[in-house]
Amino acid sequence: MRIRVLGNANRPGVREAADRLLPFLCRHCEIALVDLEQKQDLTECTADLTLVLGGDGAILRAARQMGYCQSPVLGVNLGRLGFLADLSPDELCSILPRVVQGDYRITEHLMLECLVESPNEQQVVLGLNEIALLSGPPFHMIGLDLIIDGEVVSGYSGDGLIISTPIGSTAHSLSAGGPILGQELSAFVITPICPHSLTNRPVVDSADKVYTIAVRRLWPNSSLVLVIDGQEHSRLTKEHRVTVRKAPVAFRLVKVPGRSYYQTLRDKLHWGAPPNYRSEPSTEDERT
Repeated sequence: MRIRVLGNANRPGVREAADRLLPFLCRHCEIALVDLEQKQDLTECTADLTLVLGGDGAILRAARQMGYCQSPVLGVNLGRLGFLADLSPDELCSILPRVVQGDYRITEHLMLECLVESPNEQQVVLGLNEIALLSGPPFHMIGLDLIIDGEVVSGYSGDGLIISTPIGSTAHSLSAGGPILGQELSAFVITPICPHSLTNRPVVDSADKVYTIAVRRLWPNSSLVLVIDGQEHSRLTKEHRVTVRKAPVAFRLVKVPGRSYYQTLRDKLHWGAPPNYRSEPSTEDERT
């Protein structure tokens, strides 16, 4: 098996983990590339699998770094949550020989393509989690229009708007009150951030549609920021339009036996856990 090793060496423990794991990896795989600076062009480097060292943020960066040449990703969690990167280094050492023999499955997940347009330029950026338009300093309320397949469907006044993939539905969108989506669905979640209306609620719609956000109102001297995957930031003006559509490539995640999405929801987010009820006092305690 030919693999690439990616990660963010600026994060604690990543370089040390790479130094410790590389001799083991070399005994089982062909190492095509090691990039812990996240600077190399991966389009000319083919691989059967991409091993990402770090946390979920490292996987988000790796997905964008691979661009339109995605290969299956196996994540090793060196961060805090590890929702996508759910293997520890020790678990990797025990599981990798099985992975090399083909004992794994690959799940495919929606990626988004974000087109940012202004009168003078345009830019296209891939994303895996979400795009968010956020009010910046001095943090006045902003007005946004949502256009779906050319039809103006809703206006939002508030702190911003999120368009999320199913993978990203457990990230910023969830914190803003959005629903959890099954990770393999082909849909987007539109989640308003602190809307100044009782009727603005999150909406789930097809990923086959094209979603455009236009700036309807921006107070003088106010600022507007586009954030992609919580990592890429761009300042916008009232003249900008942001379009989100389904990317022509899918993010591919390696799943090893014994790990399910629902188990990850329970373990990482405590989804479905019962309330922490206090113990009922005994009759003798009540008498005293």
